[in-house]
Amino acid sequence: MKIVIAGDLVPTKTNELLFEKGDIEALLGSALKSRWESSDLRIFNLEAPVIDGGKPIVKSGPNLKIKTGCMKGIKELNPTIVTVANNHIRDFGTIGWKSTKKLLGQFGIPYIGAGDNYDEANAYKIVECEGRKVGFYACAEHEFSIVSNYGAGANAFCGYRNLMAIKTLKENADFVIVLYHGGKEHYAYPTPNQQIVCHEMIESGANLVVCQHSHCIGCKEEYQDGTIVYGQGNFIFDGSNETCWKTSLIVEVTLGEKIFINYIPIEKKGNVICELDGGRRERILNEFISRSNEILSEHAVREIYEKYLEGTAVDYLYTCAGWNKLIRGIDKYILKRRLIKGYFNVKKKTILLGMIQCETHREIIESYLRKEINIPVKK
Repeated sequence: MKIVIAGDLVPTKTNELLFEKGDIEALLGSALKSRWESSDLRIFNLEAPVIDGGKPIVKSGPNLKIKTGCMKGIKELNPTIVTVANNHIRDFGTIGWKSTKKLLGQFGIPYIGAGDNYDEANAYKIVECEGRKVGFYACAEHEFSIVSNYGAGANAFCGYRNLMAIKTLKENADFVIVLYHGGKEHYAYPTPNQQIVCHEMIESGANLVVCQHSHCIGCKEEYQDGTIVYGQGNFIFDGSNETCWKTSLIVEVTLGEKIFINYIPIEKKGNVICELDGGRRERILNEFISRSNEILSEHAVREIYEKYLEGTAVDYLYTCAGWNKLIRGIDKYILKRRLIKGYFNVKKKTILLGMIQCETHREIIESYLRKEINIPVKK
């Protein structure tokens, strides 16, 4: 049995017409199309709601959506399951999610990772193939897309509830794959907290954890009896001109008497997502393996992360409008007068909320401030 897992998918102006036509040959190229279609199970992350019109929610970051006409191409990719546990699935509110859910149903595409309520969002799926049961589960970090008492949305990673779901899934499946939408964008390593979360998923029964969302190829770790991929990059998503957005990995899993995981480098060239070969393929794989070796030693993830913070943390905090004032010196006058009198407008408050509620953003803030006031971090 062969399973292929791809990263984030959002049709954009460069390829919307191809999706509307259902022209998968033009999207994937012949080599990748052949590999994709010859696989038994196909999974990718649907990174935005599918809706025409609609009203965007108030949030930090862009509001993404996919035209309903693009469903033809999404269906032609013949996904076994799509994950919708991500930070954009609620960008157009509950209405956007309802439209997406309805269209996925109409086109016969199963999904995991979001729902109208907590139980539906937390549900897993089991697929039987060649006499084996493969279980799929998906969750995301806390951003503006999360299911709540106020509306539908993505399944959030909350700890106990998610780990219990993985344990239950393991009791009912031969092989368990978890899709985790989290980590630092454009950062090719796990954050310390992200590594802890992924270790807990493996300990709870996952055989493979694939972290999406980072928009770049990261690294991998063999932990206990499982494998963790810390970032595979995008699948089909034009969101930036940065090189990292255009290259990614397809994670290919072969289940036989033993489990083999293969990593297939791909790159977007024009409108086509090409499977790479030759020197370009080898360079991407060598860099992937090199980073993977870097995190093998004890405390390596923490040390790499702290070095990263030295160069980026202050600028990162300054992007939250107003944080520079807070860092330079908070006093009661600012808190009591300026905050109340509108020093933080709606946009600034929204950015601040995003920094606080998301695990990765909050980890950066916490790590930076701990270092500034010399509170040691447990290795």
